[in-house]
Amino acid sequence: MHKATLLSRLLILIAFAMTASCASVRSDMDGSVDASTNLSSAGAAQSREVTLLFTNDFESAFDPIPAYWNPDVEYLGGIAHIATLVENLRQQEDVVFLFDAGDIFTGVLSKKTQGVVPMEMMITMDYDAMVIGNHEFEYGWQSFARMKDRLPFPVLGANLFYSDSGLPYAQAYSVLEKQGVRIGVIGVMGQDAGTAIIPSHINGVDVRDPAASIKPYVDLLRPQVDLIVVLTHQGKTAPMQTDDEAHADIQRGIDADIKLAQALPGIDVIFSGHADSGTEEPYVDPENGTLIMQTYGQGTRLGFLQLQLGESQANSNIVSYDGKLLPVVSNELLPHPVVTQKLAKYKAQFPELQEIVCVSEQRMSRLYNEESDLGNLYADIIRAEAKAEIGFMPSGALRKDLPQGNVPLMDVIDSFPFTDRVAELDMTGEQILSVLEQSLTLERGILQVSGLRVEYDLNKPAGERVMSVFVNDAELQSQASYHVATVEIMAQGGDLYTTFKDAQQRERVDVRFSDVLTQRLRQQGILVVPPQGRLLPKR
Repeated sequence: MHKATLLSRLLILIAFAMTASCASVRSDMDGSVDASTNLSSAGAAQSREVTLLFTNDFESAFDPIPAYWNPDVEYLGGIAHIATLVENLRQQEDVVFLFDAGDIFTGVLSKKTQGVVPMEMMITMDYDAMVIGNHEFEYGWQSFARMKDRLPFPVLGANLFYSDSGLPYAQAYSVLEKQGVRIGVIGVMGQDAGTAIIPSHINGVDVRDPAASIKPYVDLLRPQVDLIVVLTHQGKTAPMQTDDEAHADIQRGIDADIKLAQALPGIDVIFSGHADSGTEEPYVDPENGTLIMQTYGQGTRLGFLQLQLGESQANSNIVSYDGKLLPVVSNELLPHPVVTQKLAKYKAQFPELQEIVCVSEQRMSRLYNEESDLGNLYADIIRAEAKAEIGFMPSGALRKDLPQGNVPLMDVIDSFPFTDRVAELDMTGEQILSVLEQSLTLERGILQVSGLRVEYDLNKPAGERVMSVFVNDAELQSQASYHVATVEIMAQGGDLYTTFKDAQQRERVDVRFSDVLTQRLRQQGILVVPPQGRLLPKR
């Protein structure tokens, strides 16, 4: 055969192969981002694959949790198990990035070490970048300003600025590169998230408008990178209910991220946190094609987004994608040995955490939008501590259920891991009614109560939902004064409860509620479920 004839046939075969490859990519474009944009046959045939993994709202959930709501799974999560899943994927895939969308703090080991333990876990797992969440301010903005320098990867907050000087509080963006794939990653915290912390812990840092703050960086990075990834911590505050993934009615949604994607063309991917609204598959913005994902938080899922990119930076559009939330089924994943060893080392520094504080007759569960066993128990405890007429406990402050049977100190502190002091106030009946109406907007979950019986109707407009209130069997009097006990975040007007700031604060001994909780549970010995019937919705 003549060389010319052979060359001619080879060229025909190559052309056919390229056409088939292009057709194959297009045939797989169900739900993909703009299949036609910059999709040349050469770019499709030689597309590059990148795998993006992410977590959000891990909140120091280091140990697996019982998946009592899921009959097919015994335990979910655990830092050592999710680390194994990440390592397995790194071995399987060529180019892998790992991100976090904020709230790594919370929990007893974080509290004992001012955040060192969650940071050490992230160092071992080799994260590539994270955004600052509201719980990173749990020990005060000054503490985190120092602690974030401990991490070897970018800690981002493009819209966070020192109030006095206007200078940036954190790094705004970073450019990451692996095997020629370049990602511009930007981090931003929502203004609503900035209210979900004790106000004095964040006073000194301004939380500016997210879209306006990151637009210059999107414009700057777009020509320089293959992908723009924005890590957000925004939207409505998460329900913080162990089985919240099983309750569609309490999902908070990703509206804030959709709004951001629509406002800023040029963002390829948003990994979000704060709302714990699991996206089982990516949401695709219909206007700009941005892919948006979020997990349910607490390490029960690992976010997975695999992208096929064009051949080069000039043709870097997303050709196709595969996104999902991977369950971290603890029983099926061997714990990562290095993470396990490091976690055990820190636990060993605090042997007192294994002390059995009390024994519970049954599981004490928390609910975000309804009266709960754990909420009633803790509202009763804070009311008894202050010898008050009324006790208030925010549902969002309850972070872990108490197990049936032996209850170790670690579980007690994890159930309320914050630094809040006990606060006492004198409040009028009118102020109490205002607080209850705010509670029934469900913006931050319902207030758990002690000493009250509240009948309400969620079908009525916000601000008109309270039907009746009784204080220890006597009807609430609007002009009367009542002795109220609550936690510090409420007393300072945090979590949108501004009415508390107008109440008369009582002087009291400086004591943290977590200490009161431990002492009183130890005294009780055997925990009995408190009686229900305090928060009564109209059916």
